[in-house]
Amino acid sequence: MAPIEAWSLAGLLLLTAGVCLLHRHLWRACQGFAAFALLMALAWLLLGAPWLALAEALLGALLTGGTLLWTLRGRGALPRLAPLDATPRRARATAPLRWLLSLIWLGLTGLAVLWLLGDSAALLAPVSVTTLFSGTGLLIMGLGLWSFTTQRHLLRRLLAFNLLGSGVFLLLAGLAGPAAEVRGLILTGLVVALLGSVLGAALLLRLHAQAGRVTLSIGTDSGPRP
Repeated sequence: MAPIEAWSLAGLLLLTAGVCLLHRHLWRACQGFAAFALLMALAWLLLGAPWLALAEALLGALLTGGTLLWTLRGRGALPRLAPLDATPRRARATAPLRWLLSLIWLGLTGLAVLWLLGDSAALLAPVSVTTLFSGTGLLIMGLGLWSFTTQRHLLRRLLAFNLLGSGVFLLLAGLAGPAAEVRGLILTGLVVALLGSVLGAALLLRLHAQAGRVTLSIGTDSGPRP
């Protein structure tokens, strides 16, 4: 049975993920991501991976979170991004299709999890820490995928990209257990997520400086141009 600490941590992970993805104030959203990464480090400790916890705190909270916060401030010739996300979300007409695709993707992932668990006895057993965090990772993946498909602001898409990866890492760790190969793959994923965030932040700042835009779609930015 998962202890109360694990249940509390899973709830806090979902709460901070929601703040990170839904808060319109970008500074607070990025702070929410840094808090989420620190909670992920605690989750790795509960899963018996202290070196992954250290890597998460360093690569996730400090470097990736710091990169996202730095993106909002601007440097030199790079103008500061507006702290409030004023970009409109995608058209409501396509919302049912996006929800359907997200549900299908989550459903297929859930079926894969059930297949990996094996017999029905595993489903009726008391919830363990690994099973709890696997389910939490699946929910975080759904939140990240939904946010990535609905948000236009590129910084918010970077946040969704990082949370989607974190959900995948939790799901892998819960399914594979203490396998060293999987944890090495997760560490590689943390490095790739950091590099992707740095590259994405640099491209976003350059796009904002040259075209005054924070989205890929022309004419959807409602914030002031530099």
